[in-house]
Amino acid sequence: MAFDLHTHSHCSDGTQSPSAVVRAAAEAGLEGLALTDHDTTAGWDEAVAAGRREGVAVVRGMEISCVSAQGVSVHLLSYLHDPDHPGLKDEMERSVRSRLTRAEQMAQRLSEDFPITWELVQAQTEPGATVGRPHLADALVVAGVVPDRTAAFAGILLPSSPYYVGHYAPDPAEAVRLVREAGGVPVFAHPRAVSRGRVVGEDTFEEMIEAGLVGLEVDHRDNPDADRQWLRQLARRHDLLMTGASDYHGAGKPNRIGEHTTARDVVDQIAALGVTEAAW
Repeated sequence: MAFDLHTHSHCSDGTQSPSAVVRAAAEAGLEGLALTDHDTTAGWDEAVAAGRREGVAVVRGMEISCVSAQGVSVHLLSYLHDPDHPGLKDEMERSVRSRLTRAEQMAQRLSEDFPITWELVQAQTEPGATVGRPHLADALVVAGVVPDRTAAFAGILLPSSPYYVGHYAPDPAEAVRLVREAGGVPVFAHPRAVSRGRVVGEDTFEEMIEAGLVGLEVDHRDNPDADRQWLRQLARRHDLLMTGASDYHGAGKPNRIGEHTTARDVVDQIAALGVTEAAW
């Protein structure tokens, strides 16, 4: 019995509803999962209700997009924080506003070369969802420009692309501090995902640890095997929790729910630290 502590629904960039994500976890034989949509907690209530129906425990979570001082993307998972904590809530609302503006600007740039409109992008986004590059990718698929999201991200939507626009994101250490202030449990998501681009150096890890980082997502398909060993050593040295997860997005990525998991005893430690109760 195990937990998948990193999944996404259509409240951010997944392709399934929170209920469907929970149902997928049940079908995979998981004891529980964490719903960790980007910069939003909009799917929590639906996921918890589905978990009670399906007999699946739900750990309320969120994934926060950050950028280091060197301009490197960092993703931070926050578990069981107070969703109404003003500091963290204000920061996430700022990020969401920036994502929306950025998506509109990217759609405008794309429209100069492809049959893309802002209305087409909006049509790929569920009401209330955080608009992001995956929805731009879906619009490109619908328009027949690329065969799937993966192809869009491999070319047209790359950060080096002329269509790319940056967006606001907090510093990783500051995000850790905000999560801790909100009573949450911060875990560094896929910290050595070299296939996605640049990764931060040990100095950023140390800054995040000093700010109150609780764990590292070690077992993730984007962390190479050699780097996982380095992460385990770092976690032991600093007494950090070690988690595993799929980063499931439904049909949005090839990642299979439950392909990497976290043991119940680690989840219990997370639950003991968070201010919001897990739905067992």
